[in-house]
Amino acid sequence: MILNDQQITDHASRGMIKPFFPRLIRRVKKYPVLSYGLSSYGYDLRLSPREFKIFRHLPGTVIDPKNFNPGNLEKTKLHQDANGAYFILPARSYGLGVAVEQLNLPAHISAICVGKSTYARCGIIANLTPAEAGWKGHLTLEFSNSSAADCRIYANEGVVQMLFFSGAPCRTSYQKRTGKYQCQKQEITLPRI
Repeated sequence: MILNDQQITDHASRGMIKPFFPRLIRRVKKYPVLSYGLSSYGYDLRLSPREFKIFRHLPGTVIDPKNFNPGNLEKTKLHQDANGAYFILPARSYGLGVAVEQLNLPAHISAICVGKSTYARCGIIANLTPAEAGWKGHLTLEFSNSSAADCRIYANEGVVQMLFFSGAPCRTSYQKRTGKYQCQKQEITLPRI
């Protein structure tokens, strides 16, 4: 069963999402922002301003998830103007960021991360990422720019939505099996085996 706003609020009061905003935030002071916070059946996470990295081709290298070369990632500058703080994701490229909010999922709740329509309409595709029951940490976020133009991705504003699903508690949660991505900090976590 997908969780509604009241159920998400109840779980957030027990630490499932930190920090937690009990409604969608669309303005900060007098400035419009890409919404974040609680929605009817989900929660919009923000992109951390701490770091954003873009995949770059290094001649003679192949990206290998079993032997990942961090040299294939290039740190991107955080820009600022009257519209807010943002990273630039070049045309037809792929980038990694991290969520501001920390998730701490109970043993009977799993979540999936989906893209926001505002970014989708600009050609930005957020990778569909699961967060399993018992998982805790700051989610590493993956984005593809499928357009022929460079695109801004705003920091400290809504960038993806989490949908939470409840079921009977699982026998072995992500925490119990000591999953390899458990307790991620607010920094990009590279592939692990």
